[in-house]
Amino acid sequence: MEGRKLNNDQDNQDQQDHGSTEPKRSVQKQRKSFSKHVIGGVFGILLVLLIIIGVMGYRYFDNATQPYNSKDNQVVQVDIPYGANSKKIATILQSNKVIKSGFVFEYWTKAHNLSNFHAGYYQLKPSMSLSQIATALNKGGSSEPIQSSSGRVLVVEGSQITTIAKTVQKQTDFTAAEFLALMKDQTFMKSLAQKYPQLLSSSMAAKQVRYHLEGYLFPATYEVGKKTTLKQLVTQMVSKTNDELKPYYGQVKKSKMSVQEIMTLASLVEREGSTNKDRRLIAGVFLNRLDAKWRLDSDISVFYAINSTKSTLTAKDLATDSPYNLRRNLGYGPGPFNSPSLTSIKAVLDPAQRSKGYMYFVADLKTGKVYYAKDAAGHAANIEKVSKHNEAAEK
Repeated sequence: MEGRKLNNDQDNQDQQDHGSTEPKRSVQKQRKSFSKHVIGGVFGILLVLLIIIGVMGYRYFDNATQPYNSKDNQVVQVDIPYGANSKKIATILQSNKVIKSGFVFEYWTKAHNLSNFHAGYYQLKPSMSLSQIATALNKGGSSEPIQSSSGRVLVVEGSQITTIAKTVQKQTDFTAAEFLALMKDQTFMKSLAQKYPQLLSSSMAAKQVRYHLEGYLFPATYEVGKKTTLKQLVTQMVSKTNDELKPYYGQVKKSKMSVQEIMTLASLVEREGSTNKDRRLIAGVFLNRLDAKWRLDSDISVFYAINSTKSTLTAKDLATDSPYNLRRNLGYGPGPFNSPSLTSIKAVLDPAQRSKGYMYFVADLKTGKVYYAKDAAGHAANIEKVSKHNEAAEK
């Protein structure tokens, strides 16, 4: 009896164990099915993402191989330096807005075996295709900046080199940066000095000069033809100054002033006076002050020293430590402050009424009238007169 009972108990236990196994297997099956669905879903999502990325990548690549702007035919002068690799060249082209993507350009050119590029200046357009740009780079560029179309550059009387640089950028393919870099090119400066020794020898000998050609780019209109280089344009300006001064080199020698000193005074006279009469009188005042070992005390020099075109000067500005600041320093300073007209140059060579001993002048900016004085008291009276006139005008 006890044996049967044991067997029955064992059977019941087996049945219970068998009953509990079935749900476990069912759960495992469900878990495996769920895992398969999850994995399948993930793969599906990844596949969709890959397709989307592929389509977007293709569209981006296809778009980047198109011209930057098919309607923009404006010339962009691009400088490719020596030693630049394909990646560097692509970056330069992208930064100059000639191509859409430097990465795509680099890949595209390598795929087409068009990576043997040369240094130089190139005339490119945003409307050009990658093939056209690559072909141009393979042929090689110019050793210096060139002009792609005919044009004109107007140098206004009293313009500084920084202003002329901006004008050149607006009216030619050359950039202001290229122009200013050329103004610092000592090899070019020396070549011009050898070509025009009477004109430039004193400028080249001057110390602490910001630009050796400041004052020597004559105010005039210059024709810029196709393939004109930047050096040729600047040479035209210097040549014009030399031509204008040729009839006066004899007077320059008799004046016992250097060309640099005459051009410096002329640049001050250019900005201080507006009529031929006043320019000659102002030139006389400057020369009288120089003879008396006085400072020229021209605000024009301070504006140049601080490299600013603001309308008024502060006490800090007037105290600027610069060789160009003639409010602090005796003499002419390093050199000219702008490009003077022939009228101002002639005023320095032929000043008016020096015998009257004028040592001061002040201009009424509202009327343009200039008042002259022999001493400080007379100058103070003139300043008060101008001040009262301006106050009355404002009322």
